[in-house]
Amino acid sequence: MENSSARPMKVCIVGASGKLGRYMVKHALDRGYDVVGVCREKSVAKLDAFKGRIKIFPGPTNDREVIGKAVAGCDGVLTVLVPWGRSQYATGTAQAVMDLARPGARLIFSCGWHITRDGLDKFSSLLKWQERAARWIGSFTRLLDIDDQIEACRRIFNSGTRWTVVRGSDLEEGESQGLPVWSRHVGDPILESNLTRRVDFALFMVAALENDELIHESPAIVGCQSTSARTHAAAADGGERRSHMP
Repeated sequence: MENSSARPMKVCIVGASGKLGRYMVKHALDRGYDVVGVCREKSVAKLDAFKGRIKIFPGPTNDREVIGKAVAGCDGVLTVLVPWGRSQYATGTAQAVMDLARPGARLIFSCGWHITRDGLDKFSSLLKWQERAARWIGSFTRLLDIDDQIEACRRIFNSGTRWTVVRGSDLEEGESQGLPVWSRHVGDPILESNLTRRVDFALFMVAALENDELIHESPAIVGCQSTSARTHAAAADGGERRSHMP
């Protein structure tokens, strides 16, 4: 990670006002990073706990002008990819970040397990059903667009940027249990518990900024204290699995 020792790392968090975003802001500040955030204008108040510690750029996360101002000079960009509406919101957000972040910046994106990079993931019947249901509900209500998130990730995978796409399991609230473990493919037994603390999903995102092993990886993560992670801990330091990040 290119960063001058004379200043702290500067990080932009796109989607900073959401639950995951606010956890990322806290983790980034705890590491001494210079933090800027992007969120919708109506959600700025959700970041009041960080007032005076971060700079906020209000506006839609797919607004290229807003993103361009927010990512200027940033060493890394953390982006929550959300499939809102039917106007290519996730695609527009991802494309703006990739186009406007400085060359060489670390770009970390979040999504769910349903995203696949190489088609080698083995999805459960339940996960397949949930994706079909989300697609049907989105089509009926026009409130979300799973296919737009899939397209956004396809563009990221095909880009020449220094990207990482973190694929999260089901999430729960609670105190941090530590850095999640990961595998390249859904279906790995280590992921079977399908549960991660949201605060730890955020921790993995922030930690990925300084882990070059994750460049051009799409890790599927699970809580390090989940039953499946503990059961397979002995194998976590070999093959596709990784259990340690700085």
